[in-house]
Amino acid sequence: MRAAAAWLYFAGVRVQDLRRTPVPELQRLYVDECRDLPGGGLTALKSDPRAGARAIAERIERRNHKAQAEGRRLSRLCAFELPLWEQGITLVGGCDEVGMAPLAGPVIAAAVILPPGTRIKGVNDSKLLTPEERDALEPEIRACALAVGIGRAEVEEIDTVNIYRAGLLALKRAVLALIPQPQHLLIDARKLDGLSMPQQPIIKGDAKSITIGAASIVAKVHRDRLMAQLDGEYPGYGFADHKGYPTPEHLDALERLGACVLHRRSFAPVAKKLGLIPEQQELFATPKKRAGEAR
Repeated sequence: MRAAAAWLYFAGVRVQDLRRTPVPELQRLYVDECRDLPGGGLTALKSDPRAGARAIAERIERRNHKAQAEGRRLSRLCAFELPLWEQGITLVGGCDEVGMAPLAGPVIAAAVILPPGTRIKGVNDSKLLTPEERDALEPEIRACALAVGIGRAEVEEIDTVNIYRAGLLALKRAVLALIPQPQHLLIDARKLDGLSMPQQPIIKGDAKSITIGAASIVAKVHRDRLMAQLDGEYPGYGFADHKGYPTPEHLDALERLGACVLHRRSFAPVAKKLGLIPEQQELFATPKKRAGEAR
């Protein structure tokens, strides 16, 4: 081949062939199937006389920029793990809990240990993801993880020790369920008693640490599935839809049906319905959410 001809091949496709490829075929190959362009292919498409080909080049360029931005975000998300990995601490655990605000159901916590250098595209604070995104990421996290632990605090424990301490119980149980145990633990703005490994509380850690973010996704998916299952055992409350949160639909069901065994008696709307506190008093308030939280 002569250099002047600028023949470049990639997977059997020449750059100059792109201009002879119908636009729908370009769409299928490089947009729908996300195949890589041959070297120089993006430049060729951007200068193609066909408007459809140039539009495809713009979409590919936006996709590339998005991928680069995600790579930078994931690098920032490993800012707490990376120094530990570089010190040879390979078993870095992250843990988080969900289900602090609902009126019904247990608190669920998850703990995760990821292999050093792990990058899982899309991992973030579970509250910032759609249910579909969480459901897609959860099996990927489990497949990648060195260990995953689940802990829970039951409704009776929530009503006995209070919701904050119940959250700590669930977190500790999740960490103790890890095999192997972590050498270092990253945790979302908490500290757990009775654990031997060093702990590093991180404010809003589920959005700053890949291991805490991964744990938050595993915990959220686990609890959502559990509440959907419990919806079949306690019909009428809509647990599969609102997961026990104090939505208008849930409060209406609580008013119509009364409380079931899944309801937290120490939370004001439930206590009022059961006559445990007068309507005008708020002796047992629902927990205040942390800034931006809907756990």
